[in-house]
Amino acid sequence: MLSLIKRLIIPIPQQLDEADARLALSALLVRLARADHQYDMVEAAEITRILMERYSLDHQSAEELRSEAEAVEAEAPDTVRFTRAIKDAVAFELRAEVVEALWQVVLSDGSRDDSENSLMRLIVSLLGVNDRDSAMARHRVEARLL
Repeated sequence: MLSLIKRLIIPIPQQLDEADARLALSALLVRLARADHQYDMVEAAEITRILMERYSLDHQSAEELRSEAEAVEAEAPDTVRFTRAIKDAVAFELRAEVVEALWQVVLSDGSRDDSENSLMRLIVSLLGVNDRDSAMARHRVEARLL
């Protein structure tokens, strides 16, 4: 955990290895869930589900990753550096999947808060994903929730 945070705060961050990239994305999901100051069990369970699906983890391993991500998020630097590290670790073609996972967290509790919307716009921009692709990702998530 500390090595990831140290890597994020140095002036020129290093490319993240696969484990740190996984942890950084998990922590970004937690940061987004906490944006409205109401991080609840529904959002935590959705993050666990996303981690299980995205990384082919069993429930216990996904819970452990989410727990570690919660600790990293609490200590991590600003969202700009955090997201830049993820952008550098995830190929452009796969960033739409990241945005879709982020929308899953935002929409998991049934409401969209202004702070979540604002943070989503920032993250999407920092990931280099355009508004249209973000909206399409949101629509895919909304369709699955119906």
